[in-house]
Amino acid sequence: MDKKSLKNLSILITSLGGGGAERVVSILAEGLQLYYNVTLVLMDDTIIYDLPKNIKVKYLNKSNRKSSKFIKVLSLPYFGWKYSKLCKKLEIDFSLSFMYRPNFINVIGKFFNSKIKCVISERNTASLTYTDKNIEGIIGRFLIRWLYPKSDLIIPNSYGNSTDLIENFYINPDKIQVIHNPLNFEKIYEKSKKPVKDVNFKSKFTFISVGRLFPHKNHELTIRAYSKIATSNTQLLILGTGDLKPRLESLIKELGLENNIKLIGFTKNPYKYLSKSDCYILSSSREGFPNSLLEALSCGISVISSDCKSGPREILQDGKLGDLYDVGDQIGLEKLLLKRIKNIEEKKSTRERNMKRLKEFDLNHILRRYDKALQQI
Repeated sequence: MDKKSLKNLSILITSLGGGGAERVVSILAEGLQLYYNVTLVLMDDTIIYDLPKNIKVKYLNKSNRKSSKFIKVLSLPYFGWKYSKLCKKLEIDFSLSFMYRPNFINVIGKFFNSKIKCVISERNTASLTYTDKNIEGIIGRFLIRWLYPKSDLIIPNSYGNSTDLIENFYINPDKIQVIHNPLNFEKIYEKSKKPVKDVNFKSKFTFISVGRLFPHKNHELTIRAYSKIATSNTQLLILGTGDLKPRLESLIKELGLENNIKLIGFTKNPYKYLSKSDCYILSSSREGFPNSLLEALSCGISVISSDCKSGPREILQDGKLGDLYDVGDQIGLEKLLLKRIKNIEEKKSTRERNMKRLKEFDLNHILRRYDKALQQI
């Protein structure tokens, strides 16, 4: 198709630093080029994920990530105006944003440029992200209730997130269309075959967890639960980086598990670790729609997940494709870890069994759904 005949789409996100939403944007930005002239707009010059060379990247602002939350709120109108000017210059037809601050800026930009079709992607359970316990939560809830209804379309990545917006923020259901996160099975399979040089998987039952080292990911629970069942024939890998790394390193040392637990850090290719491990652990207190859980299933390993809002129960079909335990239940997690070790023959789910469920997350299917949703507004 002639690129000149395609409509122009901008994708606004803070950065492409390590994270689930950022990974999804890197995948969508490439795939949606089949349907649109795509421009990626960032507010931070951090780009970790690979992008095709022909993707246009613009910077709304190479923002100071250390700016106070108060300053970030006050600057929303300015960035909304600035973004609208950029969209006019680029002749953008559709503006798609990810994560809260870009979402707010996207909608405010529509005030200055009413012709643009404004689409926001909800990646989290908003009522758990923003509570009424502090001023940040109060402001966040107000902005969602005020700004989200003024968008042309809201795309939550799970039915749980959709229900949360309807019940707790009074969003009109007609403005919402759920589209799950995409998986590029071909690339996952290709990357999963790459060798791993920094971990010995032979003769060791390997648990693995992937996610930023932030409080709501609750890696500490995973470490403490694993410490109760750890043996010389088991190991735990944690992939990700974040502010809690020193705390987790200290806890591992305190528990005497330096030889059992490895903090791998961030990697562009988690699949080579996932495919060679035996069981994936998700211990989050809240999620939007955890990509890592889908990726673990696509790599053919068994999974254990907290039954947090939202995503895990939806992905695992009420526990048919993996074990669920109550949020924060260390004893419950310990029992499931032991169950996996003892039932060696069940340690790996067959990729074939999972593929029927995973087909609805196939990249091409998701791309078509995005295109159809945009064309209908």
